[in-house]
Amino acid sequence: MIAYLGQFGADFPLFNVFRYITFRTGAAMITGFLVVFLFGPVVIANLRVRQGRGQPIRADGPQTHFKKAGTPTMGGLMMLTGFLTATLLWADLRNLYVWTVLLVTLGFGAIGFYDDYLKVTKQSDKGFSGKMRLALEFLIAGVAAVLIIYAGTGDFATSLAFPFVKEILLNLGWFYVGFAAFVVVGAANAVNLTDGLDGLAIVPIMIAAGAFGLIAYVAGNVNFANYLQIHYVAGTGELAPICGAVIGAGLGFLWFNAPPAAIFMGDTGSLALGGMTGTVAVATKHEIVLAIIGGLFVIEALSVIIQVGWFKLTGRRVFLMAPIHHHFEKLGWTESQVVIRFWIIAFMLAFVGLSTLKLR
Repeated sequence: MIAYLGQFGADFPLFNVFRYITFRTGAAMITGFLVVFLFGPVVIANLRVRQGRGQPIRADGPQTHFKKAGTPTMGGLMMLTGFLTATLLWADLRNLYVWTVLLVTLGFGAIGFYDDYLKVTKQSDKGFSGKMRLALEFLIAGVAAVLIIYAGTGDFATSLAFPFVKEILLNLGWFYVGFAAFVVVGAANAVNLTDGLDGLAIVPIMIAAGAFGLIAYVAGNVNFANYLQIHYVAGTGELAPICGAVIGAGLGFLWFNAPPAAIFMGDTGSLALGGMTGTVAVATKHEIVLAIIGGLFVIEALSVIIQVGWFKLTGRRVFLMAPIHHHFEKLGWTESQVVIRFWIIAFMLAFVGLSTLKLR
């Protein structure tokens, strides 16, 4: 919205600052933080009253988690409010990529909200039907993939790019819609599985958002893209303010989610922000790099797949408990040890992912 003021820069030189993506990204970050930080206490107080007993705690989980009983969930509402406010204020709303990311973020957030609502009202870890939830996620992600193709250029719009090499492109045709939807849905659910400890998911999400904000900025700038020998994707630079909004809203949420958490993110936040990250990766043609930068989420998801698959085959477990962060808790790590060490892993994987920008 405020980005429109940039077009009056010729008459009002001060307005030129609103044309710069870097300025608007920083402003979106500050706006997102302030909205969540200032209104967070009111939201938490209302959710605590409305939810009563809060998010149900897994009966088979670590014993230390039972002291968290009564903590309200749906904290994703706080983040989405800050994220949406910052995005509408500072992103260029004439950009189709911006609306595509908003579609996925808010759509997945609505699915997560309904899932959280069912869990809280039933006081059960069984929420939305798994098949129905996945069907809705794939529907939203599929629509987003079509919009991304529409916003792209020629065969490149349906092609898969590879890190470390610029010359190789795999044109998937309309199969790209299914592939892109899988990336978005996979990212959303991987983040959802990671959200099991205080602060565990939100910091890696902010790290991934920061990395993809940088990728979006350079991929959307023809000069930087040519210098780094990555594929230029016109218009994706406007996704940088969106990533900035996620970082700001995430910092505001972390203020209240830091141990001992006053509120949990819930599926409302984890599905929304995971879907957002996957959509930005698809739009910038860095789907494979997402598996590196978001490697922590991949590990968490794989631990669940391996645990379930191996148990069905042999009747035995590979991990003491899945997702894998609970495995380390069972080994005797404290919650803070697990969380901070996983943050370190997320930082290192982000650095590795960003290194692919120059290694061509």
